[in-house]
This record gives sequence, C-alpha cells and structure tokens, in this order.
Amino acid sequence: MNPRLDTLKPYPFERLNKLKEGIVVRSNAPHVAFSIGEPRHDPPGFVIDALADRSMLLDTLKGYPATKGTDTLRESMAAWLKLRFGSDVDAGAGVLPVSGTREALFSFGQAIVGKKANPVVISPNPFYQIYEGSALLAGAEPVFADTVAANNFQPDFSRITEEMWKRTELVYLCSPGNPTGKIVDPATQRWLIEQAHRYDFVIASDECYSEIYPDEARPHPGLLTISNEMGNPDYARCVVFHSLSKRSNLPGLRSGFVAGDAQVLKQYYQYRTYQGCAMGLHTQKASEIAWRDETHVVANRALYQQKFEAVVPLLEDHLSFTLPDGGFYLWAQTPIDDETYAMRLYQDLNITVLPGSYLSRENHGADPGRGFVRIALVAPVSECVEAATRIGHWHKEQFGESLT
Repeated sequence: MNPRLDTLKPYPFERLNKLKEGIVVRSNAPHVAFSIGEPRHDPPGFVIDALADRSMLLDTLKGYPATKGTDTLRESMAAWLKLRFGSDVDAGAGVLPVSGTREALFSFGQAIVGKKANPVVISPNPFYQIYEGSALLAGAEPVFADTVAANNFQPDFSRITEEMWKRTELVYLCSPGNPTGKIVDPATQRWLIEQAHRYDFVIASDECYSEIYPDEARPHPGLLTISNEMGNPDYARCVVFHSLSKRSNLPGLRSGFVAGDAQVLKQYYQYRTYQGCAMGLHTQKASEIAWRDETHVVANRALYQQKFEAVVPLLEDHLSFTLPDGGFYLWAQTPIDDETYAMRLYQDLNITVLPGSYLSRENHGADPGRGFVRIALVAPVSECVEAATRIGHWHKEQFGESLT
C-alpha cells in the first residue's frame, strides 16, 4: 500500500461517531443532526421530473459519458458564471463538469502538485479535510493559515515565510468559509492572485456555499470576479469549484464543475480521462437545467434566512458567534471544551453538533478550532427552532442565565 495513506487523519465524522459510542441518550426528544452539512430542503421538482423521464434515461444509459461532458452542459455552466460573477469563461476550454466538488477538490491536488521540490499546499485552518488529505497523498507539506476571531476569521497568511511561498504549488481557499461562514475579502484575494504570479502556484477556490447569502441584493464576489477586476481576464492560476449540492439541494446528484485557467484545466482534463470519473449523461442533463434556473435558488436562500432569523435569537445569549457572510453554519464558541460540549449535548438533548477541533490542526502552538462547535442549520425550520430552544434551556441549567 502507498505509505502516504498512513498520514491521513481520521475523518471528522469518524471521530464524531467514535465520540458518541456507548453514550446513553437521556432525552426522549427526537434526534436533530446539526453536525453534517447535508442540505435537507426539497430538490427542485423539475430536476426530479427530468431524472424520472424514461425516454431520457433509455437514451442516456446506452453509452459511455464523455469526461468533458456535453457541450450544452458546459455552456449552461459558463452562462451561469457570466450571470452570477460576470466571468467570461470559455465553455469549451475553461469549464469541466465533476462528480461533486469533493472528488474534484481532492483529485485537483494530485494533478497540480509535483513540479517543485518539497512542495507546500496552503489551506485555511479550520478547513474541509479534503484539502489536507489531497496535499498529503500528493507528497506535499500542508501549511495552514489560521482563521480566528481576532482576524475576523480571515486566513492569516502573515506567518507564511518567503521560503514556504517559493515551495507553494497550491493554495486552497473556501469562501464563504467552512466552518466560519466568512467571505475571504476581495483585498486578500487580489493579493493572493499577485502572490500566485510571483511564486508560480495555483489558487483553488472552493465556492460551494457561494449561493447561500443573507442579502438578495448583495451577492458576494468570487475569485473569477476579482481576477477580472484586476486585469487577469484569462484567469491565469485561478480555478473555482462550484456545486449543485448546496445551491440546488442536490447532494445526492453528485454534480459540480471546475472553471477558470484554461491551461491548468487542459492538463487536469487529461488527468481525469485516466481517472474514470465521467458524470453520467442522465446527471448531466438534469444538471444542465438546474444551472439555468435561479428561481429555486432564491427560494432556497429565503429558507435559510428564515432559519437564521428564528434560531439566532434563541442562541445568542448562550453561545458566542458572529453571523456568517454566507453558508448555513453557525461557528459558535463554547463555554467548555468543544468535544466535551458536543458529547454532553448529545447525551442530554439528543442533538449532534461537530466539535471545532475535528476540523482544525494545532498550528503555531494553538488550535483555532478548539473551543468551537459547528452548527449546521440544515433541518427543517421547525426542527431547528425546537432544537435551539432545547439548547437555550439546557444552557441556563448548566451554565447560568446567559452570556450577558
């Protein structure tokens, strides 16, 4: 076996399952999973109808799908990027469909890393563990840019040394962030693009939560938007990852895309032809119509905003957090150790949250995830409200009246 497999850390949900082993839940209330970021809203009806079209299935299941996807699928993705981010990406050369961004974020690191000696991959901390795993299996050193409250949860690149930048081949961004919900500010993104040109690395911007934001009139810019604004219209060294999982409540469809630098994607495409990861044609057809519709996305955002408006007043006197710029997480500071807090919440209330330290690594003598939990507001509004009410009463019993 590849010895690098031994460097992989247990996945956060493996650790959470182990934490819960043997615990006897004292509550008779129904279980509420605030732990996993799995959208629970209904998928768009027109996508279900498309997948149920027997004639379409008979047609699409007869042949092997192309790794590059159909022209019409890539055109729908490029058109959406233009509409949403003002990006003029070439549908023929600058877009690749992927079977969910998780597999793409992981395989992208394998394709990118290898040109420099002792390569470095930089990622935020806390982070989506795929970034670290990709770096380790590619033989790179993961280097972390902490996102902490003192820096408004922006990645702190100030401790990345000149020697590290020279060795860097890939920088992962996540905007809005998982778990912090913070947008990487445009000034930082501009500076990173300049760094990428100076030190010859690629920026992989995970923008899977980009379509969940609180103000309908103020959508957030993405990396390709910033690239355009600073005179990098070919998106050199810039690649973004988008998904239908969160935007369209279709996590089971496993559908997303990668877009940006055509030269990078040309080589990544060659890699993918060997990987055998082509998206099924029935998925491609369903995805195409999802990318061309915004009405269901607006309705989706409204549901999440309804949850935040209902849940935040129930929790803000008991847990310390700032409202996210985007996404559906609350990144909440806990009154006790995060792992102990998660264990007791499950034991006493039958509510599962994810300890923040399961999403982070100790760095420069501190762990930026320790003392936090990630609360995913993915359950129906009524369940979120009921669970938040339980947590509020429990806090009063365990820790006193409130934070104020």
